[in-house]
Amino acid sequence: MKIALLPGDGIGPEIVREARAVLDVVGDKFGHSFSYTTHLIGGIAIDETGEPLPQATLDGCRDADAVLLGAVGGPKWDDPKAKVRPEQGLLAIRKGLGLHANLRPVRVLPELAAASPLKEERLRGVDILFVRELTGGLYFGQPRFREVVDGRRRAVDTLEYTEEEIRRVVRLAFRLAGTRRGLVTSVDKANVLESSRLWREVAVEVGAEFPQIRLEHQLVDSCAMRIVTSAASFDVVVTENMFGDILTDEAAVLAGTLGLLPSASLGEGTRGLYEPIHGSAPDIAGKGIANPCGTILSVAMLLRHSLGLEREAATVERAVSEAVASGARTADMGGSLSTVAMGDAVRSRVT
Repeated sequence: MKIALLPGDGIGPEIVREARAVLDVVGDKFGHSFSYTTHLIGGIAIDETGEPLPQATLDGCRDADAVLLGAVGGPKWDDPKAKVRPEQGLLAIRKGLGLHANLRPVRVLPELAAASPLKEERLRGVDILFVRELTGGLYFGQPRFREVVDGRRRAVDTLEYTEEEIRRVVRLAFRLAGTRRGLVTSVDKANVLESSRLWREVAVEVGAEFPQIRLEHQLVDSCAMRIVTSAASFDVVVTENMFGDILTDEAAVLAGTLGLLPSASLGEGTRGLYEPIHGSAPDIAGKGIANPCGTILSVAMLLRHSLGLEREAATVERAVSEAVASGARTADMGGSLSTVAMGDAVRSRVT
């Protein structure tokens, strides 16, 4: 099984190194053979090739069974007027690999509930899977431009969705809900936006295909409020690109630290892109103190969704939970372990 590694920028190489070591332990314990290729993306790719996603990287990812990404970006490339930015590599690889859905699970470990800004009673039982559409909406709609009209600046972005784009991601959400608690919350702004009215219509149509799954609709503004007042009432939440971008960042604070949260970007096939949701953290890059757990949990999602290894995925998830429960924690979790020591604590529990 071939894994493409994209360490990227900042703490990316450090956390990907630990996650790869977890994969190696899984291979040894369960009798699997993983091979790796390493490629450039983001700021380091700009420095070395002038492009945030070189063609060689895309080719290498297409040749792999799954892709593990660290993080991209940093102050060195943070000029908003720059024509080439590291984040463009993320958009390009999603498009190049045909990835249309982003999965972000948010679970609260009881041992870390005190680290969340919310009261502990609001965190009990929180286990949400966000499914965010990745290829449509404001981030990709055309036309998009800036102009000067009568001496005044004007900017235009276009929010556009086709029913096919909506249908495939909502259908995925329903399939995933069938493996969980059987509830899909479809988030839109149907009281204002035409695109959201189409989203809701298609969600209802897809829901009819899954009579055993309950469908509810929620406006995005009230959903944002519900995340902080009754997050445990959610199961699978599916929504469009920008809404999902915002809501998943809000929900991330429930876990107490971004360092624990993984993600998966999936398309029609089994190949997926897996990465922690946090950024490149340039302020701690090279210090050996970054939390590798979000990347390690992304490896669990890689095992489950791309390689079909459910037992192995559950083992990795359990190993992270047991390590944290035993007191193994990096600074963001209130501890003092190094990146390597945290990785070791997880690997020792992969049994």
